[in-house]
Amino acid sequence: MTAPKALPLAAASLAPVAAHAGAALRGISNRRHPPSPQAWAIAFALAAALSGCQSKGSVSEALDPAAIAAPGAPAGSSVAAAPKAMQATQSLGTGPAKITMLLPLSAAGGAGEDGRKMLDGAKLAMADLGNNLLTLTVEDTHGDPANAKDLAVKAITTGSKVVIGPTELPAAQHIAKLSGSTRPPVLALADNFSGSPGVYAVRLSEADSAAAGAAAIAAKGAKKFVLLVAAGSDAGAVEKRVANGLSIYGAALAVTLPYSPADGGAKAVADMGSLVDAPDAVIVASGDASPSPVLAALKAKGIPGKTVSLIGTDRWLEHPIDPSFEGAYIATLDQSETGPIADRFNATFHYPADVNVAYAYDMVALTAGVVSAVGPNGFSKQVLENASGFRGSTGLFRFRADGSSQRTMPFYRVEKGALKLVAKSTAGF
Repeated sequence: MTAPKALPLAAASLAPVAAHAGAALRGISNRRHPPSPQAWAIAFALAAALSGCQSKGSVSEALDPAAIAAPGAPAGSSVAAAPKAMQATQSLGTGPAKITMLLPLSAAGGAGEDGRKMLDGAKLAMADLGNNLLTLTVEDTHGDPANAKDLAVKAITTGSKVVIGPTELPAAQHIAKLSGSTRPPVLALADNFSGSPGVYAVRLSEADSAAAGAAAIAAKGAKKFVLLVAAGSDAGAVEKRVANGLSIYGAALAVTLPYSPADGGAKAVADMGSLVDAPDAVIVASGDASPSPVLAALKAKGIPGKTVSLIGTDRWLEHPIDPSFEGAYIATLDQSETGPIADRFNATFHYPADVNVAYAYDMVALTAGVVSAVGPNGFSKQVLENASGFRGSTGLFRFRADGSSQRTMPFYRVEKGALKLVAKSTAGF
């Protein structure tokens, strides 16, 4: 079967989409007029639904600058402060698919602000793509993991086709432990969540950042890598992802050395010297802790240097960049880059979109697209785990069977205390 390409579409009726998906895509791929939001949502989902016959390298275009008309979203708002009377439950849209979104709307501080940004991202996606396809119920978790867990369980057991969220890591981890073959898919928005079957990690993970950074250096000819990884539950996932990313370029991990942040990684760095002769690159995945102690130990051994590259992860950037970061390479999302939704979001809500907005927009757009293509019951593993991936406002992404996500992202080098762009896009897959 010839793989259909997701190209800019015309504002044409594609119903019934399930029966004529391939023909619909081919029939409109050569038209010149920009598509309507509805047509684009259908194209986005069709490519996903037909993932079984896609060729390698083909991607579903979730978004396109010319694909969405001028915004018809709700009146603008500001996230500078929490609304005086935040509704515990809000409903958006009137479509046949019941979707639940869990956000910390009334939480204090940055968590609440991020939650309200996500709500605005969801509103824009609903106005663009979802109002006639989804009934999106937004629940306020208050930033409380226990409340988020209870709301998630309620959504899972009361007929939601998909749950978007929660943002609280303990709640996402709890959901991942629940059994049941009929559980709807969960698109978890928690930071540093590694995912599990059917509970997909939406946000960039340290494993993905490390893999993409390592792959970018391997693409330049490096072959022998060392991984220094903070000991813990995520260490195995980081090692696996990095090894897979390197294998694409014929490179490999010479050794993986888990270390305890308590000793600053000094023992692991000392052991590395006796175990590996002349590595081409060293990757440091520091987890929650600052990487600075490990970097100081490496610097004492001349790393980074003329022949040895140093590769960090997005989690380094949770800490102030200090001189020990100098010269390291990091693959991470541009926090200010939100692609084709940026201008329209700013015009609608009167503040700039960030990555929180983009994550929320993409997940609502994804669910709307699936409903367009295969109906409210179309959220199968085959569709959501489309190996070719989807192109959203944060770039190319895909979900894996183990619940992890993989993304393309910019590649940077730390120079004079700041991130300097090296490549606009890299990926460890």
